[in-house]
Amino acid sequence: MNRTFLGSLAILAGTTMLSSAQPQPSNLEKLGSFKTTGTTEFTEIEQSGPKAEAIKRTLEQISLPQGFTISLYAIVPDARHMAVGPQGVVTFVGTRKTKVWSVTDRDKDRVADEVKDFAPPLAMTIPNGPCFSPDGVLYIAEQNRVISYPAAEFFYESPDVAAFEVVKQGELIPPDEESYNHTARVCRIGPDGKLYISLGQPFNVPPPEKLDLYERTGIGGIIRMNQDGTGREVYTYGVRNSVGHDFNPANGELWFTDNQVDGMGDDIPPGEINRQTEAGQHFGFPWYGGGSVRTVEYKDQEVPVDVVMPAVETVAHAADLGMVFYTGEQFPDKYRGGIFSAQHGSWNRTTPIGARVMFTAINEDGSAGDTEVFAEGWLNENGEYLGRPVDVAQLRDGSIIVSDDLTGALYRIAYGE
Repeated sequence: MNRTFLGSLAILAGTTMLSSAQPQPSNLEKLGSFKTTGTTEFTEIEQSGPKAEAIKRTLEQISLPQGFTISLYAIVPDARHMAVGPQGVVTFVGTRKTKVWSVTDRDKDRVADEVKDFAPPLAMTIPNGPCFSPDGVLYIAEQNRVISYPAAEFFYESPDVAAFEVVKQGELIPPDEESYNHTARVCRIGPDGKLYISLGQPFNVPPPEKLDLYERTGIGGIIRMNQDGTGREVYTYGVRNSVGHDFNPANGELWFTDNQVDGMGDDIPPGEINRQTEAGQHFGFPWYGGGSVRTVEYKDQEVPVDVVMPAVETVAHAADLGMVFYTGEQFPDKYRGGIFSAQHGSWNRTTPIGARVMFTAINEDGSAGDTEVFAEGWLNENGEYLGRPVDVAQLRDGSIIVSDDLTGALYRIAYGE
């Protein structure tokens, strides 16, 4: 073999090594530059067959107020929190796994025709919390990142979608605080145009040495920021793990559910629905485990903050999650302006409780009225879960949809049909 040929091989090898060492743009960078990723396939979910029929049989057991009906809207694996597109084209459904699903009812017969994964080129980590801005930008809050998807209702037909980092990976919370517990984020755009995100803290009750860090970063609270990710601040303090919030359209006040301390007994502490009337309010955790019940770990300490007590105390350990203010006109007047919320169901109670949809009336002065069971039957007389509601969202026709991560489905509840 001659030296010229050997030299050429060496040059070629060096060039190849240099080329391979150059960083290649990630799929997120490509999508943000409006470049293709080469992804061509979706994961599509079958909407008929034995699974659909089994879910429909379960729904025959659900109790509702007179005049209401419930039906299967879509089969959506691991269905968690939902965001209904402002154009009414598609509903996006988050999960605690690695996918977000797009759900489309193309013929408007109030049953989904198509369920497929959204933005399949992107690797997602616990993309639980989707929410929309009024002008159609979809935000998805993952475990430790937030991404925006402009015009998601229209780009979703392709695997490649316009996508931009609002909060970079590892900057929503400190990476050292990433946990397998209380990682399901939810988000909303407030009446001030800012993005609100809940950050559940990972402990049952956090140790004292964590409190300063959590207060600074908003872990165990709700943060807000401009829609481009700037101007971040802590809006809400003293929250254990909120997995549902919404703004009262009548006055712009933030309301949120909170899951309270485990291991204190079957009947304490109560769950919470909270009302926040101004920035910076503190809701008592970890000194209070739920309502006015003090935690064992902090019971001998003087509470160092002014505490806002819950607007509603709910049954212990029912796991109040997603909630929405009802603004539609399909339901009777009683329900207009009130809160529909989902109870996921207990895991740590001798006799299970929950797995239902609740309704809380709102008084003229903005305070909470009575709370009552609206839909139940997913927990049978044997203590067996037939479903576990997670979130409630409103469709444009004034009906509501309920997500269920046990059966992997969305249910539609309508009135007068």
